[in-house]
Amino acid sequence: MRELHLIAHDIRSRENVGALFRTCDSLGVVKLWLAGYTPTPPDDKIHKVALGAEKVVPWEQKTDIAEVFAALQAEGISVFALELTPDAVDLAGFNAPDRCALLLGTETTGIPPSLLTRCAGAVKITQHGIKESLNVSVAAGIASWAILSKKT
Repeated sequence: MRELHLIAHDIRSRENVGALFRTCDSLGVVKLWLAGYTPTPPDDKIHKVALGAEKVVPWEQKTDIAEVFAALQAEGISVFALELTPDAVDLAGFNAPDRCALLLGTETTGIPPSLLTRCAGAVKITQHGIKESLNVSVAAGIASWAILSKKT
C-alpha cells in the first residue's frame, strides 16, 4: 500500500487547511505537515471546513520547513513539489515511489526555488483553461487521489 504525506507550507487560508484535513481523511493520506505560517488546529475556521477531520488525521506543525524535510528524509520518504515547473512530470505519468510526500506552496506565489531544489522532482496537473493554477486544496485532492489510487 502506498504511503503519502502532504506538506502545507505557508498556506494562509484556514479554509484551505480545513479542506486539506478533509482530503487527507477521505483519501487515506498518512500525515499532514503544517509548515511555516500555515495555521493549525484548534481553529474555528479550520474546524468548520474540516468537519472534525482535524481530530483524526495525524498532523504535525513545524515552523521551519527544513525540519519537515529532515524528518521525512530520515524515514526514507521522498518529497516532490506539486508545482508547475518546466521540468515537472505530468501527474498522469508520474510513477510515485511507495512512500512519498507532496509539497504544496502558497496560494499566490507557489513553491519558492530554494525549496524546489530540495525536492526529488516536481509533479504538475495539466490544465486546459486560461488560468495557470488550481486552488491549493483542490490540487492536493486531485494529486493525492491520483497517487493513492494508482496500482503499484
